[in-house]
Amino acid sequence: MTIMPEALTQALSARFGDRFSRTEALRAQHGQGESYHPSAPPDAVVFAETTEEVSEIVRLCAAERVPVIAFGAGTSLEGHLSAVRGGVSVDLSRMNAILRVSAEDLDCTVQAGVTREQLNTWLRDQGLFFPIDPGANATLGGMAATRASGTNAVRYGTMRENVLSLTVVLPDGRIIRTGGRARKSSAGYDLTRLFVGSEGTLGIITEVTLRLYGLPETISAALCAFPSIDQAIGTAIAVVQLGIPVARMEFMDPGLIAAVNAHSGLSLPTTDTLAFEFHGGPESVREQVAQVQALAQDNGGHDFSWASTPEERNRLWKARHNAFYAIVSRRQNARGWSSDVCVPVSALSECIRHTRHLLAGCSVPAVILGHVGDGNYHVVFAVDPHHQGELDEVAAVNKQMVLKAIALGGTCTGEHGIGTGKIAYLRAEHGDAVDLMATIKQAIDPLGIMNPGKMLPLS
Repeated sequence: MTIMPEALTQALSARFGDRFSRTEALRAQHGQGESYHPSAPPDAVVFAETTEEVSEIVRLCAAERVPVIAFGAGTSLEGHLSAVRGGVSVDLSRMNAILRVSAEDLDCTVQAGVTREQLNTWLRDQGLFFPIDPGANATLGGMAATRASGTNAVRYGTMRENVLSLTVVLPDGRIIRTGGRARKSSAGYDLTRLFVGSEGTLGIITEVTLRLYGLPETISAALCAFPSIDQAIGTAIAVVQLGIPVARMEFMDPGLIAAVNAHSGLSLPTTDTLAFEFHGGPESVREQVAQVQALAQDNGGHDFSWASTPEERNRLWKARHNAFYAIVSRRQNARGWSSDVCVPVSALSECIRHTRHLLAGCSVPAVILGHVGDGNYHVVFAVDPHHQGELDEVAAVNKQMVLKAIALGGTCTGEHGIGTGKIAYLRAEHGDAVDLMATIKQAIDPLGIMNPGKMLPLS
């Protein structure tokens, strides 16, 4: 554990005034995300408002070899925010300016603290939107740092495909820009992709340039119930293999449906369910709907329920996005343990069946949900964080689920990231490539001050 030098405390306090704090409550808030991971508070919190201020903070911390942890909305799930070695949390939430929007080029540049909902509210009157939707109202800097995706990924991809360039403060305080606004480039190493998904271990992202999309002329959404998980996933696989450009295709198991019904006042059938959303022109949407409905019926799907108005669609997706809280709230004093894996879609049914078998023998309440169009699914456990037996039981289930996914050619995390929660599985997935990752980390951050203890086993 790093002990914060008094000289650094005085320097940060003198420079940032009341935007520098060592209060216990604020430090505790900045030492934990949304999940079960225990809080590990930083020694101090600084609220930055510009890239240059972030650079100043990092330079001061580097001089004293004090760790630096970037903080956005605090919605991460794998322990990314815990100050496992103490240090300074740099809160970017006040860096919330939309710097530029180009409707002609379908791109924009925002500060890292802008949230996805804030950006889409700003863009709506221009007929544009940013589609990456991880559920939580996360900051775009945090979404880039964790390579987030979410419910729209089956059509629009992930942050990896939708970030054009970044402004990053390096561990020595230098400020770099990783690219321009061109849609392609062959110039040099792809530094943008290096920092997207780096989880704050190589630098702090302070500005993000993003791809934008035109708002669809027509949007339609539907739910379909299935007699079994195999029939539901079989439908999802068929949709992907036929290239039907659905915007969203979400799987929800009966336990999740029951929790969502109770939490959001819905009355959906408690069975294995797929939720779809279709984007495009009127004729294109009608064609997509007809194709998907036929495939679902061939696989035993029934009780199609249509959300035809914006209010109905928003209610449906809000209920889906609140699934994490719906599950956790059903158990008093519980915390959420959400784990995700991603596999090739052809292996999805086998992997989910295996997970469901694991959960049948688990005493901790849990549900399965997922962005099945791209092979990504989640298990959310409502766990008592003070009951070590429960934590051990869930850890064992999680391990078997992850190793099964890796064995089937998948990954230990499709979108949550590594943080501290998935470090143990990185080498199982990447083998000796982890050593190259460590070499890159050492070259860029030789002092090891950028979010230490995350992602890499030896960082």
